[in-house]
Amino acid sequence: MYIEEVSEVTQELHEALQRLVPQLGAHKIPPTWAELTQLIESEASTLLVSREPDERGPIVGILSLTVYRVPTGLRSIIEDVIVDETMRRRGIGAALVRQAIELADQSGAEGVSLTSNPRREAANQLYQAMGFELRKTNPYFYRLK
Repeated sequence: MYIEEVSEVTQELHEALQRLVPQLGAHKIPPTWAELTQLIESEASTLLVSREPDERGPIVGILSLTVYRVPTGLRSIIEDVIVDETMRRRGIGAALVRQAIELADQSGAEGVSLTSNPRREAANQLYQAMGFELRKTNPYFYRLK
């Protein structure tokens, strides 16, 4: 397995996200080329990809890490952890999350947040096994579009 930070948008990356993002749910829409470019060019965001079996292999997983400043400190959040359904239970998700935690730590963030749908039982078990603590909070979302 090989994990890398994405530094440019390629056809391979774009096609991989077209395949992977819908695996989060039928309502999830993959990014356009322009949206993917904005993500990669954002100073606050890092997109990690996992390749199998090595750096020449296909993209089989992704993770997005965002590090941002608020008045009370430097925060980080992991979003869109996706491992191809044919490649799950091989440690790919855990490796992506470990790399994101290391990057967040290097940036000076005080911790890493993430959310996961309760129906994603394997993912939730993974996060708890890795040391993430379930927070009792009320998640809110205001839809703009």
